[in-house]
Amino acid sequence: MTSPTVLIVGAGPTGLTLACTLARAGVSVRIIDKSPSFHRTSRAKGPNQRSREILADLGVGEELAAAGSTRMVLRKYRDGSALHDADVNAGLPADPGVPYPTGLCIPQWKVEEILRARLAAQGIRVELGCELAGLAQDGERVTVTLTDGRRLTAAYAVGCDGGHSAVRKALGVSFEGSSAEEVMWCGDVEADGLDRGYWHQWIDEDGAVLLWPIPGTTSWQLQSSLERDAGGRPLPPSLAGFQRLFDRHARVPGVRLASPTWLSTYRVSARMAGRFRMGRVFLAGDAAHVQPIAGGLGMNTGIQDAFNLGWKLALVARGRAGEALLDTYDEERRPVAAWTLKLTGERLRVSLEGTRTAGVGTEIVLTEDTTTLRVGYGWSSLAWGGTGAGERAPDAPCGDARLYEVFAGGHFTLLGFGAASEPVLAEVAALFPELVRTRRADAARAAYGVEGDALVLVRPDHHIALHTGVERGAEIIDRLSGLGR
Repeated sequence: MTSPTVLIVGAGPTGLTLACTLARAGVSVRIIDKSPSFHRTSRAKGPNQRSREILADLGVGEELAAAGSTRMVLRKYRDGSALHDADVNAGLPADPGVPYPTGLCIPQWKVEEILRARLAAQGIRVELGCELAGLAQDGERVTVTLTDGRRLTAAYAVGCDGGHSAVRKALGVSFEGSSAEEVMWCGDVEADGLDRGYWHQWIDEDGAVLLWPIPGTTSWQLQSSLERDAGGRPLPPSLAGFQRLFDRHARVPGVRLASPTWLSTYRVSARMAGRFRMGRVFLAGDAAHVQPIAGGLGMNTGIQDAFNLGWKLALVARGRAGEALLDTYDEERRPVAAWTLKLTGERLRVSLEGTRTAGVGTEIVLTEDTTTLRVGYGWSSLAWGGTGAGERAPDAPCGDARLYEVFAGGHFTLLGFGAASEPVLAEVAALFPELVRTRRADAARAAYGVEGDALVLVRPDHHIALHTGVERGAEIIDRLSGLGR
């Protein structure tokens, strides 16, 4: 194929989200992955509330919901005895500004499968068996060399290739932080005789076994403490080891674990790249940051990185914005990554301490912060002023639709409140027909704290750029005309 505008290295949720965002905007994309085949391991347990908004914007929200489950009830045990159940969604306050009040339980491989199908519908397929050996760039292009000797070129490249990122290493970008010793076994297994309506958590003082029913399958994701040898050294995970730990902590006769399709050891790492942009090359997801598992923010933060970068790359690639817009990716997402590392480290500490108490399970790690609905960019150069600038825009009724339906599609949205907003809406629509969608939104006054006539400009990633009076319509035009220039 001819050289694409963007070459994406790594076809996990981060790379696929980015590819879908760019392809939808008409940007030519090539996405490669070093794996010889697509994995079928559960890994992440699903998108949180904010990621569900993003994935719905990309047109896969309904398909994900059909394949997953919003139910997450923890059945907790001590010394083999059931203590009580905890529904992590019970008592969640109704918030009209949030279209998805809960996260979604769905294995990572299924999320990837659905995103790949979406991408294929746009004429793009993941190229497997493409392992990066080297990378170079100049002022016009990036050249990637593969281990088989092939050379690929693109105007831009994005490393979405995980914590051991070959792209990051080729760039020489630092990855400061720490990695602890192994702390947990993970795997996907079959287990007959357990009620699949619950996430079973046997947590004792001397170890634990957790079995989560993987939606849409007959398998379970197992997480457990480690087995150690006589010298105290961690043993590699094995089906026999899983069974011994299950028998020890669950004490459920007759349940046999079988057919393992994933055996892994998890170690706590907290690291962040020194830069997320180096010229024409970017880092996203685990290639840019890795954090403790507590709170389930690994996949989610990667999806949100990709959505932030995607709309900016799309506008620059299409000539709708200047190159400087791309600097705001690092400006906005690196502080979020630092916050995520701090949050997940603190939630891991709370979890390790809290589960020493009988009946406390992994629900303890979940807080309003782990929804990432409150993540915003108030410090950003794209936060142009007014109430909520930089923050996530709330959902609300808007005529015969909801605002998050209006926002979807990769464009800015200019909301007008009051009759005096109409001339500005008309002028902006005429000047920027492909960049901005305009809408009267009087029904959303309460959600946006508007009493009189006003304008609210919402970015393609659902964050407020400017909240102002109608007399500053010319500023909106100037901002959009000079975007990244």
